[in-house]
Amino acid sequence: MQKRTFISTIALALLASTAIAQDKPLKIGVTAGPHAQIFEQVKRIAEKDGLKIQIVEFSDYIQPNAALAAGDLDANSYQHQPFLDLQVKDRGYKLVSVAQTVNYPIGLYSKKVKDLKDLKEGARFGIPNDPTNGGRVLLVLQDKGLIKIKPSAGLKATPLDVVENPKKLKFVELEAAQLARSLDDLDAAAVNTNFALSAGLNPGKDAIAQESAKSPYVNVLVVREQDKAQPWVGKLVKAYHSDEVRKFIQTEFKGAVLAGF
Repeated sequence: MQKRTFISTIALALLASTAIAQDKPLKIGVTAGPHAQIFEQVKRIAEKDGLKIQIVEFSDYIQPNAALAAGDLDANSYQHQPFLDLQVKDRGYKLVSVAQTVNYPIGLYSKKVKDLKDLKEGARFGIPNDPTNGGRVLLVLQDKGLIKIKPSAGLKATPLDVVENPKKLKFVELEAAQLARSLDDLDAAAVNTNFALSAGLNPGKDAIAQESAKSPYVNVLVVREQDKAQPWVGKLVKAYHSDEVRKFIQTEFKGAVLAGF
């Protein structure tokens, strides 16, 4: 009898600890701007399905993956698949994407010219200093006819892979979050949409050129590999892919951010 009571006590303790664990909010890492705004909507919808969410904002592209890998976050939503792939390869993170989220066509901005063709020889052009976004911008510039890149470079092109540069553009590599604030010191720069919006730039009106809508850079929702089969992951994806979130994206960002699901 005593043995049965002892076992029952353990079972109750385990149930209590499980309940406490479930009551703990999921920590979701996002970058400031659209990702944070969208996740506020996701949070509201997910709560109807029993998920409690705490949104954690970051100001750069490196820390959200480091925090997720370290167990300080449960998921993050801020990066496209090529960036995640490179982070996993370079840093050994056990992280996986579980759903597509949104697409941000990258914009080219300038306070000195109204058209790319007006850039002068030797113009200083700002690009992100992380390999995937830097390569992404170089591909946009190639698409616009300003440069040519080695065909073998692919999505990971760097300024060293530029084989034709008629305007002799000088590439200034800066942290992505700094590019919008550096426009006064540059002739032009490529700015990721979330940082452009945060800086008060309107991609539809202020960009002198934009990336093609046909792009491999759709953003993704990311979790640790060990968590991908957890029930809360499916609920989180369901909330993000809801009609309410899709309508919010269409209404709030007016084409500057596109639903990728």
